[in-house]
Amino acid sequence: MKVSFISNLAMQNSMRLTISRGQNEVQALQQEIVTGRHADIGLALGAKTSNSVSLHQDISRLKTIQDSNALVTQRLSASQSALNLMADSAQQMLEAFITVNGSNDANNLLIARRDVESSLGSFTVAVNTSSNGEYLFSGINSNTKPVEDYFEAGSTPKAAFDALFAGHFTFSQDDPLAAGITVAQMDDFLTNVLEPAFSGADWTNDWSNASDTNFSSRILNNEVVDSGANANADGMRDFALAAVVGIELLGSAINSDVRVALNAKAIEYAGRAVTGIDNQRSSLGVAENRVTKANVALASQIKIITVHLGEVEGVDAYEASTRMQTLLDQVETSYALTARIQQMSLMNYL
Repeated sequence: MKVSFISNLAMQNSMRLTISRGQNEVQALQQEIVTGRHADIGLALGAKTSNSVSLHQDISRLKTIQDSNALVTQRLSASQSALNLMADSAQQMLEAFITVNGSNDANNLLIARRDVESSLGSFTVAVNTSSNGEYLFSGINSNTKPVEDYFEAGSTPKAAFDALFAGHFTFSQDDPLAAGITVAQMDDFLTNVLEPAFSGADWTNDWSNASDTNFSSRILNNEVVDSGANANADGMRDFALAAVVGIELLGSAINSDVRVALNAKAIEYAGRAVTGIDNQRSSLGVAENRVTKANVALASQIKIITVHLGEVEGVDAYEASTRMQTLLDQVETSYALTARIQQMSLMNYL
């Protein structure tokens, strides 16, 4: 009969290996209990790992859209605040024109002019509002200030108006000869010279650096909205037109009949400005509502995918806890056995 011998060292090494494996598995189980998902997704799911990866990518993409929508919401909110200021300024200007309707009193006309100047100044500040380093009303030309300041030294819009007036009447609006302008001549200037300058290409040459194309943002996988406005909209052109008429002509040397006709036109332009700006506010309000609904839809989609992902990657916490406790008991037993084996020595029996 052959007798085989097993050394204490071999038994100790075997126990150490068992302890090491047990400790690694305990760590993995602890991670699963804390996270609620498999510690090694690839090992646990095998060929189904691609499904897990795909679901994680879907969640990441949806969260990216959520983050983008937060910026869109901020942009729309800032634009609405600026438009509210413009609407108030347009209303103030309209009231100034109505107040002096039919009046030739120099003091009243001066007060009205100052009110119109104040309105135009407030409008210019509002339309040149920026957010996160981008101008809100420049369209896609977001790095360019949209509207020139009419009161700035060397102002292009001011020079353009002076040139239009002098080119049509052969004298400036401040010239005493303006008293000889008839109602028909002033109406011809407004209708055939000044209005086309604000509605056509002269606006973008002299006043605006904005693009006609608004910012657009994807708020859902299949939904895109305009997330801004631009200074080339009709309401803003009409605002500038009414303001220029009030500042440059209403208090000039024109006769009373021309002033009455001119003021009626200014009231018409200011009224159109109020309506146009309100329309822009409504459009942005619709966009804000769509973004809010899109965020609700995104949250629902993320929740659904997360639940499904939990079913794919999830572990039974109770089962994992039971397994971990069993392994801990085994490890403790291995420690005890290793200690006993280490005490085994022939020296103890000699």
